[in-house]
Amino acid sequence: MSQIHSKNRSSSFHYVILLIVIVAAGISQGLLLPVLSIFLEQMGVSSSMNGMNAAALYVGSFAMTLVAERTLGALGFKKLVSAGLVLVLISVLLFPLFPSVKVWFILRLLVGIGDSAVHYAAQLWVLLVTPEESRGRNISIYGMSYGLGFSLGPLGIPLLQYGNSVPFIVLAVLVMLVLILVLLKLPDLRPEKLKGEQRPVRRFRRSYAFAWYALIPALLYGYMESGINSNFPVYGLRVGLTEHQIAFLLPFIGIGGLVLQLPLGMLSDRFGRKKILMICGILGGLSFALIPTAGTSTIGIMLLLMLAGGMIGSFFSLGLAYAADILPKVLLPAANVIASFHFNIGSIAGPNIGGTLMQYGWNAGLFIVLGLGFMAFGFLGFAVRKKTSVEADSL
Repeated sequence: MSQIHSKNRSSSFHYVILLIVIVAAGISQGLLLPVLSIFLEQMGVSSSMNGMNAAALYVGSFAMTLVAERTLGALGFKKLVSAGLVLVLISVLLFPLFPSVKVWFILRLLVGIGDSAVHYAAQLWVLLVTPEESRGRNISIYGMSYGLGFSLGPLGIPLLQYGNSVPFIVLAVLVMLVLILVLLKLPDLRPEKLKGEQRPVRRFRRSYAFAWYALIPALLYGYMESGINSNFPVYGLRVGLTEHQIAFLLPFIGIGGLVLQLPLGMLSDRFGRKKILMICGILGGLSFALIPTAGTSTIGIMLLLMLAGGMIGSFFSLGLAYAADILPKVLLPAANVIASFHFNIGSIAGPNIGGTLMQYGWNAGLFIVLGLGFMAFGFLGFAVRKKTSVEADSL
């Protein structure tokens, strides 16, 4: 009995470390996206080029997704997380040393590769060790941790008053401390290797066949996250908000997610994840679409961002949990790759579409297009039925 308790305590401790890692990953993205967007806007770079540069982070993340499954099998969880953190650390230190659009594009690629490595390993680790009856709660806590980091990131914008390098130095110190914690405390585990005859055939196609609707939230969440954090600073400056207002408002997307993510996860355990995702998509999309009507009202924008974030903040984690409910365990690694793939496609599209809309004078389009996407997903759920294993296996 004591060995069981000891094993449970050890697993809980490792889970906490993974949460700390994800907080740091969230801070890195939450800080870099708006800070670099502000720099580029001040340098006179067009909003479309600004968005394209921001999307480089997700191009790198997309590239990592293509090799994530094999890389994890070769390195194991600990080494992949550590390698990702090292790549982020080096890149963050180089940003202030080379203030160039081209160099920043390359560095954002490297940050994307590093963050994607960290996310893939941590997400899969949590999904594989979490029992079904508490999956919604645990994956929501995981999502809350990332949301917490992402919300804290923009709070680093005021550090610019002490020097353009200060936010990057603070972030580098944080990443280094987390890296040391991972190296000292996480076990060197590897995913179970399947023999050739045991590897599921057409695993990606079958994952889509079973759980395509559950995998769409990753696409929408990536579009929202990168689009808002890279384009909102430009949107704010163009409609008359100050840098301090932008720094104040951006975290409220994450704050809304932090407040509601765990309750929504627990509700999904009780009432079903599809129903919760549909409701959140409709209400969150409507909230985003209404933001332009708030004008420059700090309170109005804050309330709408908080409501939208509360509804949408659970999308990625609940989508993964929904996929885990539907799929046999042997298909989870493939589904995790697809979710990361979707997230990165959305993340690449978000800054580019939003930036292009603003480039041609439709600032409100940033939020209207985003809102319509989430509402369309919510209403699509009424037409989706659960596919049987016989139908999926025939594909």
